Amino acid sequence: MISLNEAAGAAPLYQIKITLAWSKPPIWRRVIVRSDMILDRLHEVIQCAMPWTNSHLHQFVVGKTSYALPNPEFQNDSLNEQEYRIADIAPGARKKFQYEYDFGDGWRHDLLVEKVLPPDPALVHPACVDGANACPPEDCGGIPGYYDMLEALANPKHPRHSECMEWMGEEWDAKQFDLDEINADLKRLN
Repeated sequence: MISLNEAAGAAPLYQIKITLAWSKPPIWRRVIVRSDMILDRLHEVIQCAMPWTNSHLHQFVVGKTSYALPNPEFQNDSLNEQEYRIADIAPGARKKFQYEYDFGDGWRHDLLVEKVLPPDPALVHPACVDGANACPPEDCGGIPGYYDMLEALANPKHPRHSECMEWMGEEWDAKQFDLDEINADLKRLN
């Protein structure tokens, strides 16, 4: 049932914590989004917040149900993510679900609706309010490949040190988190 606030265009806001599974120290972001946001739009928010390059397939998973973009090349039981809102799959605070990105590397993100906030007409685009650590680079082999790469970067005697330095650059900092840059990217989603 749609509330009066939603009917007037003022949906409650969700504060969602996005944590890259198996990352230690944790790689995470905290975002504020409208609860009536369609899942394919939430996908774009996660791509900006981490940031990823939107170069691979993805899906949302709640229990045994998956939500993804329709793809005629793959026969699966996924529901169309363009037909579901965040509130449909996580109807309140403390609800959890997953976002999987790049099925080869297997980047799983654990999402937790931390709080349901009152509607705020001033929120015209999603916002990232906190986070920690840099997102791994695309196509590095998932979490195991990322930690192997960090080990090679830290050890000049490692056989892959030069290769990883060339790929990542000398400025790479696994602890880097740039809130302003993420929010600038989120503003461009509108």
